[in-house]
Amino acid sequence: MKHDHAIKRSAGFFRARGLTQQRFSRSVLEQSVRDWANTDGLTWLHLLKTVTAGLLALGVAMLFDLPQPRIAMTTVFVLMQPFSAMVLAKSFYRIFGTAVGTVAALLLGGLFVQQPELYMLGMIVWVSACIAAAVRYRHFRWYGFVLAGYTAALIGIPNVMAPQGLFLAALTRAAEVAVGIVCSSAVSALILPQRSSLALRRTLQIRYANFTSFAAEVLARGFERHQFERRFADLVDEIAGFEATRTFVAFEDPALRSRGQHLARLNSEFMDACARLHALHQLLKRLRANHQASILEAIAPYFDELAALLAARSPEAVDASRVAADLRLFQANLPRRMRESKRPLETASAESRADFDTAAELLYRFVGEWINYSDTYASLSWRKSERWRHAEARHAHKSHHISRTNNFVVLFAFVRSAVVIGIAGSFWIATNWPSGGLAVIGATLVCALTSTAPNSTKMAVQMAIGAVGATVTGYLFMCYVYPNIDGFPLLCAVLAPVLACGAFIATRRGAAGYGIGFSVFFCLLAGPDNVVSYAPDLLINNGIALTAAMLLAALAFAVVFPADMRWLTGQIMGDLRAQAVCACKDDLPGLNQRFQSSTHDLTSQLRMLLTHRSRRRREALRWMLATIEVGHAVIDLRNEAARALYVDALEPRWRNVLADTCDDLAHLFEHPEPRALERALISVRAASWLAQDVLQTVHAERDRRHDLQRILSCLHFIRTALLDRDAPFNRR
Repeated sequence: MKHDHAIKRSAGFFRARGLTQQRFSRSVLEQSVRDWANTDGLTWLHLLKTVTAGLLALGVAMLFDLPQPRIAMTTVFVLMQPFSAMVLAKSFYRIFGTAVGTVAALLLGGLFVQQPELYMLGMIVWVSACIAAAVRYRHFRWYGFVLAGYTAALIGIPNVMAPQGLFLAALTRAAEVAVGIVCSSAVSALILPQRSSLALRRTLQIRYANFTSFAAEVLARGFERHQFERRFADLVDEIAGFEATRTFVAFEDPALRSRGQHLARLNSEFMDACARLHALHQLLKRLRANHQASILEAIAPYFDELAALLAARSPEAVDASRVAADLRLFQANLPRRMRESKRPLETASAESRADFDTAAELLYRFVGEWINYSDTYASLSWRKSERWRHAEARHAHKSHHISRTNNFVVLFAFVRSAVVIGIAGSFWIATNWPSGGLAVIGATLVCALTSTAPNSTKMAVQMAIGAVGATVTGYLFMCYVYPNIDGFPLLCAVLAPVLACGAFIATRRGAAGYGIGFSVFFCLLAGPDNVVSYAPDLLINNGIALTAAMLLAALAFAVVFPADMRWLTGQIMGDLRAQAVCACKDDLPGLNQRFQSSTHDLTSQLRMLLTHRSRRRREALRWMLATIEVGHAVIDLRNEAARALYVDALEPRWRNVLADTCDDLAHLFEHPEPRALERALISVRAASWLAQDVLQTVHAERDRRHDLQRILSCLHFIRTALLDRDAPFNRR
């Protein structure tokens, strides 16, 4: 009996174990499928939608009996993006650019009838000006300017020798492009749409969690200089990329479109929090380098406690409202606790006490910035209730991200494009090469698409190789595939694998040029029309023309017009340092946001142009860090001085001394040399002495004493930044 009972119990145990294993294996399988769907599955979905949209555009253009349906299919591959909002935004600017380019082609054709040389010159100037404007106005506005130039070339250049067909070509080309735009937008929005608004929310969630973890690590143990610079540079890239994402999300999500200012303020507050964290890191680094053990020991408990509050959590587990509440309680008790910690330091040197006061002030400001950022981030999930309106009322001012592009960079883009397109056009007119017009169009396309590429030479070479692959594949299709198939369904079946292959390569990081060149030029060279022209010799000639145009552009980009030329990057570096000059001299209202956004935007441009892990790239990053550090401190100093206007009455020399300090700091960033550094140090020291005298006068008045202590903390931090041996302007 006992034996039977044991057998039954064992059977029950094994059944339970089997059920547990079954549930475990099912959960593992579900997690694996979910991970695949969120990674590789999205890539395959993008390929499916891209090929579907391309074939749909081809079919609709054929149904409408348009002369070149392959242009509609080419439009899809130029336009298609993973997220529906990207396609809608791109489509909006493409429609606008296509309309402007069409009008420009007609105007140039009317002005220079039967004058191919002048017509070509006018086209070169127009296209180059559009590319230069695209460099000036980046993100999706870039695409509108590029299309305004490219469409004019696509319509006008084939009709240089036959201007009587220009108007009809403009109408048909606009219709073909419109079909591609409508098909790509419809497929992207209707077939399993990937909402960029969800991706944006996820990105914000991950950014908040990652920065919380990064701040906790900086406060708890610090980083080596190179490691901190690398992590901080990633934050700069996120700040610049967020603005581009925010612009096209507005095309998709009405809720986020109505909160555009909210998102702009969120990015602005994130920049402020990053700047405060960098200042804290720099202060800790200098205290350790100067062996200020007593100061480090006094402030360590507060940094450790704050690091514990910001302990690393997964993105899903971070509750911004809870973090803000914890930080608010920490900030409320911080001044009293800091005063208690300062008492044992009364006998320390004046320099040590200034270090402690500066650390306390920076910590207080960092916590304040982080509370603001947390509150704004948390309010994104609120509905437009009284709570949301209250949060909006606290920040009634508008936030604007300021983009800066050096005029020499814009001029450089114009000259480079004009030279490349001019060489191709001159060769075509001089030799009367039948495929020369397509070479000019290819040169226009490569100049436009590489105008903001990190490595324009590499992308041009990749597009040339893609054009070769497209020519070979197109030859095989024209000679062996098209003659042996009948009907649109079979045409779609044979085109789908080839189009999917090109689209897949275009999604690969570092190899996008191959995929773009193959997909676009296969459609352009060998895409089927309503009446297929079996002319392999013309296809090969056209392929040679496109490849030659790509290689010409690559040669010009590498030898004559490299984007990382020292004088060009020096101009951008000068603009970067000029942001510190603006911090010293510009009007205070809105200055902090203008300063932050322009500095990060210029740094992002430099990081894109300069070679990865190069000495010049590191130098640009250090100038950015020094500019943010000193510029932010100067803005704080000027704001504190503006609030303490009574200092002018107590000390008549104060206004002139403060103005001299700002002028000498601005001069240092304009001309970073030892003599300018020495003058800046003397001015900062003079202002500190004068503020110290005023502090003694108002010491009995609590509020005024705190005002002067904040001013002295700003001046002390600026002085330590100027004396930092790692600073790029410190040549000693």
